[in-house]
Parts: sequence; structure tokens; C-alpha cells
Amino acid sequence: MFFEGGKLQKLFAIPKFDGMIYYPNCKINLGLYIESKRDDGYHNISTLMYPIPIQDILELTKSKAEEKITLQFSGKSIPGKPSDNLCVKAYNLLNNDFSLLNVQMHLHKIIPMGGGLGGGSSNGAFMLKALNDLFDLNLSTNDLCNYATKLGSDCAFFIENKPQFAEGRGEVLTPSNLNLSGYYILLVNDGTHVSTIEAYQNCVPKEAPFNWKLIFDSAPETWRNNLKNDFEAGIFIKHRNLQRLKNELYELGAVYASMSGSGATMYGIFNNEPKIPERWKGYYVNCVQL
Repeated sequence: MFFEGGKLQKLFAIPKFDGMIYYPNCKINLGLYIESKRDDGYHNISTLMYPIPIQDILELTKSKAEEKITLQFSGKSIPGKPSDNLCVKAYNLLNNDFSLLNVQMHLHKIIPMGGGLGGGSSNGAFMLKALNDLFDLNLSTNDLCNYATKLGSDCAFFIENKPQFAEGRGEVLTPSNLNLSGYYILLVNDGTHVSTIEAYQNCVPKEAPFNWKLIFDSAPETWRNNLKNDFEAGIFIKHRNLQRLKNELYELGAVYASMSGSGATMYGIFNNEPKIPERWKGYYVNCVQL
């Protein structure tokens, strides 16, 4: 399943109510190589990001309230100040250039936060697209990508929302022809929190294998011993439960299993729908067919 133009999951736009509903989805990282530390404090990475149809719900309407943006949240609790939310930052970014009318936003959070799935980045990117549609700003895909890059390293990926190689800080994107249609993706998150700072502290940068992108010319059944996430080695030393989850995914029949991003969500790719272990009761678990 692909997200053509990033709008496959746009449900409707009803002029009568001046409102729109979007379904910001998450992503997984297929391979992730930490190549070098940058002068700006970030790291250069190489990875392939793949969109997954597990989604939050974002509703945006024009508002007559005095506040520029009125916020409502539901679902999973969102930590931090509202001003730090990427949806709010997306509104402020466009408002600076276009003097937008006031809006009311309702975000229903389903995607686990801080799990390496890019849920917050997706929310911010979809907010840009929603504002572009709601106010007929006529921003091109390239324009939206430029704004998204200012929000965060992963945000630009969700503008086109297709399989893409990501390099630099994650904002240098190149299309990939990888198609995982028909495979099942099982996500599992046991609640372990791994901060981005912790993940990088336990990682030694090194150049990515020169031919790592060629791995995707072969089926996922061949990836297990060739495709790596550099974050895993350091994180698994401290969080051995995550290593166990990865092993359990293979025991369930995954043809490939990995941690997504800097963690701590683990995923497995399956040919057939897996049976969820009873011992995972209480974890965040979601399985979708692509």
C-alpha cells in the first residue's frame, strides 16, 4: 500500500463546515546506518523509510475563537507543552508567511510516541498539507518539503509519503522502488523508553556498507544477516528486553525483524499473519497487511 501524493488517507473535505480530516500514518526504518557526527551537532545517517498504514486522526477546521489555534487532544497522552507540538509549529511556520485565519485542531493520538515510528513528524507534515488545502495556499510538493524540513529531520518524508532513502540528517530523500505489498508488518512496543540522546551516546559512527542499498533488490527473506540498524548494538546492551522481542519476532516466523529508528518499537515482516503471543498482553501490538 502506497500513499500517492501523501493524500491516500485524506477522508473528506466538507466546505459546509470548512473542515478536513486527515490520517497521519507512521513509518519504519529498513536499515539505519549512523555514518558521522556533523558540525551542527546532528549525525549523518543512511536509511530507507517505509510508510505503514497505522494512523493518528487529525481534524482541522476554521475557527472564530480569539486564539490563533485552539487545541484538542485525545487518545494517547502527549507529553510536553502545546507550543512544542509539531502541529502547532507547522501552523506558526505557515502563519508567519501567509497570515492564516484562526483554526481549531483536534489530534487523536494512536501511534506510540518516542517509539521510532515518526508519529510526531507525521502529524507536523500532515498539518502542513491540511493547512495548504484548507486555505488554498497552492504550495507545491517541493514547497511543503522545504517547510517540513524546518520542522524536523523526518517530517519531509511524510509529504510524499512513499518509500524513500533518507540521508544527511534524514531530510535528503531519494525515491525507492521497494514494494512490500502483501507482507504483514507486526509492531510491538513494551513501553521501554529510549531517548534519542541515549541512542546516539551508545553508537559509534562509521560509514555505511557501500552496497547496502542493493540489499533491497532481493526479497525480505534475504535481509536478516545483511541489513542492520546501528542503534541496536548499544541499546540492546542496556535494554535486553528489546533483544528478546526481536528474537521472539523471528520465533513467530518473521522473515526480517528490527528496531525502528532509535527505538524502542520493534517490528517484524511476515509472509503470513502471525499469532500474537499471550505474553505480550499489555504491550502496544499492531499488525497490518501492506
